[in-house]
Amino acid sequence: MFGPFLAKAASTVVTGVVGVAAYNGVKGLVERAPLRDAAVGVTSLSIKGMRKAEQRAESARLAAADIIAEAKEKNGEQATPPVQSAPHDHDH
Repeated sequence: MFGPFLAKAASTVVTGVVGVAAYNGVKGLVERAPLRDAAVGVTSLSIKGMRKAEQRAESARLAAADIIAEAKEKNGEQATPPVQSAPHDHDH
């Protein structure tokens, strides 16, 4: 008497469970992809920003060294060339 009803109910439950699992799987993929893209984008921007900051810091250091050298020359002292912060293994 309840056999066909239980079979239909079990089939419906299995279909629902499979549907929920598929939905959660797709939802997880969709949620992770933009998060990873955003993380890569932010990291890329921060690397570019760090490089720009390093360039500006080096420019400021060289400008300060020029001013100090000029001031030493004005006082009659021998000006020493600025020391490079990182060795260069290549020609410019």
